[in-house]
Amino acid sequence: MEYGYSILMAAFAAAILFYAGLMAIFKDYKMLPYRARVSVKPKDEKRYMIQLSKAVALVALAPALSALAGLWNMLVAMIVLIGGAVFFIWLGTRLMRGVE
Repeated sequence: MEYGYSILMAAFAAAILFYAGLMAIFKDYKMLPYRARVSVKPKDEKRYMIQLSKAVALVALAPALSALAGLWNMLVAMIVLIGGAVFFIWLGTRLMRGVE
C-alpha cells in the first residue's frame, strides 16, 4: 500500500469533481445542503450554481495535485494539499464575487 495516500486523494478529488459536474449540469439550487441554502439567497439561482460548480471544481484540484505529488514524496504532498486548498479556495471566492 505504498501509494495508498495517492489513491485516496485521487478518489476524493474525483468525488468532488463529480459533485461539481452534477451541479453544473442540473443547476438545481436544492442540491446544496439545507444550511447553505438558508444563508444564501441568490437572485439568479442557475447562474449561482454554475459559478459555484466552477469554484468547487477548482477546490478539487488541490487533492488531485496532492495525489500526484504523493507519488513522489509525502511531505511535498501535504504541502501541496494545504497550499493548494488555500489558494484554490481564495480563487473560488474571487470567482464568486460577481454572483448575487
